[in-house]
Amino acid sequence: MAKNDALGKAKEAKNDEFYTIYADIEKEMNAYLEYDENVFRNKTILLPCDDPEWSNFTRYFAQNFEKLGLKKLISTSYAVESKKYKVKDWQPTLFEQQAPWFDVDKSKIKGKIFTLDHDTNRNGRIDIEDLEWKYLDGDGDFRSEEIKRLRDEADFIITNPPFSLFREFVAWIMESGKKFAIIGNMNAITYKEIFPLLKKNDVWLGASIHSGDREFGVPKEYPLEAAGWRIDEKGNHFRLFINMCGWLRHPFLLTFA
Repeated sequence: MAKNDALGKAKEAKNDEFYTIYADIEKEMNAYLEYDENVFRNKTILLPCDDPEWSNFTRYFAQNFEKLGLKKLISTSYAVESKKYKVKDWQPTLFEQQAPWFDVDKSKIKGKIFTLDHDTNRNGRIDIEDLEWKYLDGDGDFRSEEIKRLRDEADFIITNPPFSLFREFVAWIMESGKKFAIIGNMNAITYKEIFPLLKKNDVWLGASIHSGDREFGVPKEYPLEAAGWRIDEKGNHFRLFINMCGWLRHPFLLTFA
């Protein structure tokens, strides 16, 4: 496969914050729903590598909570100071600051957990406005016992894991036996830890974007050195990665690959 210099530099620097575009998530999930419209009904979904304030994974499943018939949505984030890529001028979001338990020092060292399972504002529907949050005991690392317990509670794990920890993240999921759909670098299918799983039919390629150029959102502090980049009207930064993106999933549906 073609070398992606920007992605290679990101791996070396452990710049792992690539925000998946909403349309890419929607396209993959729609493929599963077309096969079985009840695939997520009464299920708990864990998003263990997401900043819920920014994550399109959280946004997608929260906005479609009732449509999908979810039982519970759980989304966790890393603490600011635990991230590989340091945000120079980090500021807590207004959503976070409005909570009575907000503590700026805790926000730097503690991860957060967002949950959605009922109509908190009593407006007759369950959606993104009903997300509730609190601090985790630890920094939100998926390898911690705290996040492992959430993993074991979930029916599905769906996320864009840290690029530099992709191998370890797949092993973490396979250990649990949970159903999953994760997005990552297509070169991952050649990894010695991943290829045998594909060969044994333990994991499959996803239904969409098996390869090709894909745009990801990135923090504003990231250098825009990719072959393609843009800044939208709201000041959000995006980078284009060549031959970057594909889904890997547990075969909980018939193969689309």
